[in-house]
Amino acid sequence: MKILIGVAAALIFMVASPTGTRAADGKIAVVAAENFYGSVAQQIGGDRVAVASILNNPDQDPHLFEVSPAVVRQIAAAQIAIYNGADYDPWMAQLLKVTPKPGRMVIVAADLVHKKVGDNPHLWYDPPTMPAVAGALAAALAAADPAHQDDYAARLKTFLASLAPLNEKIAAIRGKYAGVPVTATEPVFGYMAAALRLTMRNERFQLAIMNETEPSAGDFAAFEEDLKTHQVRVMFYNKQASDKLVQHLVDLARASNIPVVGVTETAPPGLSYRDWMLTQLDATEKALAGSSS
Repeated sequence: MKILIGVAAALIFMVASPTGTRAADGKIAVVAAENFYGSVAQQIGGDRVAVASILNNPDQDPHLFEVSPAVVRQIAAAQIAIYNGADYDPWMAQLLKVTPKPGRMVIVAADLVHKKVGDNPHLWYDPPTMPAVAGALAAALAAADPAHQDDYAARLKTFLASLAPLNEKIAAIRGKYAGVPVTATEPVFGYMAAALRLTMRNERFQLAIMNETEPSAGDFAAFEEDLKTHQVRVMFYNKQASDKLVQHLVDLARASNIPVVGVTETAPPGLSYRDWMLTQLDATEKALAGSSS
């Protein structure tokens, strides 16, 4: 990912950043690199946390995010920080280094689910990720605020229970459509497609797009052929990072009557992680059933 990082701004503004371990209203200051992790932090922390989510606009390409002084101050003030890892948001790790805080707890989703640089970094689409992050958050909040550890444990239990409809939807789609061939322009939805046991095609093409390199002519031709000859039931694409090549494939899929499902790397405003995932799974289910979008 190419993120524009204002390192100089970070070094300047960290001096003026708050140094207390709590937000101004006495709440535990939590900063999340991505808003879906922030949503989980809010659900686990309740009214005892003040959560700031940095990437929070589903209409903006997160690859083009540029760090601002306000973001630096949020990170510098955080007692608990959460980010994805696996080289998805390296700017977060860099800014945490240049804004050190004694006692700050850092949660890296990739570490919790044993993913590393080079793996598909879109970890929030992998069903085990959010329960692991929620558990780590509950533990971090209990360590920061032992007097309310029972509250955090209770909210963790409620959060995990709230994922039941999501797990049921995954099982239902898997039971009906396991093995169905699909394709995607990027591996954003890759972990969820694997959980649904869909057969994913054109993976070399997807990796090239994700890594901002030119797909080979053979891989591009194979992708086009899959669409033209209906070798796939559905095509997924990243709604936040579409370029001319991707748009060509979206147009070709629609012209070939292949249902297209747009997925995002940022949760829409007002939707919890669970509801965001359910919305995309509903669209996937309709597409697998043959409904064009």
